[in-house]
This record gives sequence, C-alpha cells and structure tokens, in this order.
Amino acid sequence: MRIIAKGTLREFWEQNSDAETGLRFWYAKISKNDWNNPNEVITGFNGAHTVGNGRIVFNICKNKYRLIVFFRYDIQIAYIRFIGTHKEYDAITDIQNR
Repeated sequence: MRIIAKGTLREFWEQNSDAETGLRFWYAKISKNDWNNPNEVITGFNGAHTVGNGRIVFNICKNKYRLIVFFRYDIQIAYIRFIGTHKEYDAITDIQNR
C-alpha cells in the first residue's frame, strides 16, 4: 500500500524522537501489505480501531501518540490525516472528517 505522506511522519518524529521507532514500524508494515478492508488492518495492529468514514486510529508509542489514517482500499493508498499527542487527538471534534 502506498502512504501519503511519509514526510509528515518524519517531521513528527524529528520533533518527538520517542515516536520514531513506532512510526517506522507502522510505515513498514502498512507499505508492505495489500489491505482490502479495515478488519484486515486492525487485526495487524494491537489497539487500532475504526472511527468511520474510512479512517483508522493507531496507537503509537504505547498510546502516547495517535495516528489517524484514511484508507482507500480500492486504489491501495493510505493518507495520513493526523499525527499528534493523545491530548491533541482528544481535542478533535469531527474525527470522521479529519
């Protein structure tokens, strides 16, 4: 699966070095697989869950950070929609359209 955009992740881990290992693991696992539906993705990631509208939330660094990704399974693209602290994630009011 293609991921848009790795640069977003890189910028984040440059500012939050403790997130680098988890984000690199996430990137490698997503990019090396062809996912067909949300259940396949969630099965591969402990603690991941859907929030609707094609979006899945991933816990990074033991839930210190949250990553929201919009998946287009038909064209095999994952779009990074948000990466931030758990507190920043909790402040999102319309998560399905983030």
